[in-house]
Amino acid sequence: MSPAIFSRGCLRSGIPVAGIATCCLHALGRGYVQTKNYYFLFLMTFLLSGVTISSAVADSNRNAPLTLEKALSFAIENDAWLSGSRYVQQATEAMSESAYQLPDPKFSVALANLPTDTLDFDQEAMTQLVFGVSQKYPRGDTRRLKRQQLQQQSERQPFMRQERKAKLKLTITQLWLDAYLARQSVSLIEQDLALFDQLVDISLASYSTVMGRTRQQDLIKAQLEKTRIEDRLTKLRLMQEMKEQKLLEWLTPSLTDYSVQDNNFSVYAPELPQLNSKYAAASKGDSFSKSELANHLVRHPSVRKLDKSIDAAGTSVKLAKQKYKPEWGVSASYGYRGDDLSGRDRADLFSAGVTVSMPLFSSVKQDKEVEAAIASQEKLKTDRSLMLKKMLAGFHSARTQLERLDQRQQLYQNKLLPQAGQQAQAALNAYESDTGSFTEVVRTRIAELNARIDYLEIKVKQQKQIAQLNYFLTSSEFEQSFASGTGVAQ
Repeated sequence: MSPAIFSRGCLRSGIPVAGIATCCLHALGRGYVQTKNYYFLFLMTFLLSGVTISSAVADSNRNAPLTLEKALSFAIENDAWLSGSRYVQQATEAMSESAYQLPDPKFSVALANLPTDTLDFDQEAMTQLVFGVSQKYPRGDTRRLKRQQLQQQSERQPFMRQERKAKLKLTITQLWLDAYLARQSVSLIEQDLALFDQLVDISLASYSTVMGRTRQQDLIKAQLEKTRIEDRLTKLRLMQEMKEQKLLEWLTPSLTDYSVQDNNFSVYAPELPQLNSKYAAASKGDSFSKSELANHLVRHPSVRKLDKSIDAAGTSVKLAKQKYKPEWGVSASYGYRGDDLSGRDRADLFSAGVTVSMPLFSSVKQDKEVEAAIASQEKLKTDRSLMLKKMLAGFHSARTQLERLDQRQQLYQNKLLPQAGQQAQAALNAYESDTGSFTEVVRTRIAELNARIDYLEIKVKQQKQIAQLNYFLTSSEFEQSFASGTGVAQ
């Protein structure tokens, strides 16, 4: 039997293409393959199976669940603002080199003192064809300072991009966690919804029997609680859809970039991501001192961006002071004259001059421009101080919330959840033994469900506060020192 016939037989028998190579190996062992052609057919079959496997792996990767790490990576890679910032930096750097160059010289050609009666070039001695050139030199060190100012403005862009990435990570993380909370809450309620259906059926069966102890108000209570849970489920599903739609806004490629394929993220990873805390890595279990925290915050890209703006404003002050200095200009001209009426040669004329512009009589304009530039720089320094205060307060608030959430998590995990489960089971046992009420069974089941949802919310809030702290501790030096292995906490 040839390998081709054997392969077709494997396919008809339902054997996957990836397993045909194995079948062919068994055929080799049995002596079915005898000639070199059979070896060739076997090799082709093996290669085709490899291509099919690769295609299947690619499809599985494309349809893999959306994790937080994947969402962060995709949002940053497809953020049009980051690309625009790079173009702005390139344009500003080009402008800085252009600003350093001297103004273009001016060339002129003039026909001077031509007699109007005859328009004869040789009639008058004053008639000449003048070729001139002039060049201006900006005041003081204006050219170098303008280039320096534009370079400082271009240096803001890397920090603005880093700030944008940090905000993107914080925004995407919060949206992903909000969608996760709603999705998992829906899952918890759906799990208990079947139990409430059973409770309603039990109460209905007990109410319909003569010996049953369930009262009409118990039956109505059970049905009412089930309806409330269904309404709560609908609200959570709405919240889940809203958060996922907001998340997809950041994950949608640019409509003008047709090379990027659209990603239809319909399946989300069911695990709660565990973010790497930069605060825990930097503090090593101890609280930051004020100086240590200030040392981290001043390296935040938002602050570094303002530092570059302050530097550029300082250069603006120096530029304004250059206007006290003179502006120079030089000019030269060459006048060509024709021969006189007797045919004798006239001497050509050459002229040269220097011009200067400076505030000799009043410097009010220059004084006010310097004053305005200094005020603008001081305003930026004030903005920097206010930003640091706001970041400091936000950091302490996030750290305090995280500490309290850790305490609540331990309380729920060690006491509240086990006690809620025991209470629900005890109420059910009492009802089954005719010593408890049906209303108590429903109440304790709802209390247990609420406790589990609250515990889930606590764990999600913990991750959100860690993400907030990671944002405050974002800096280029910090990223290099405490980069995580998974990339989620970057």
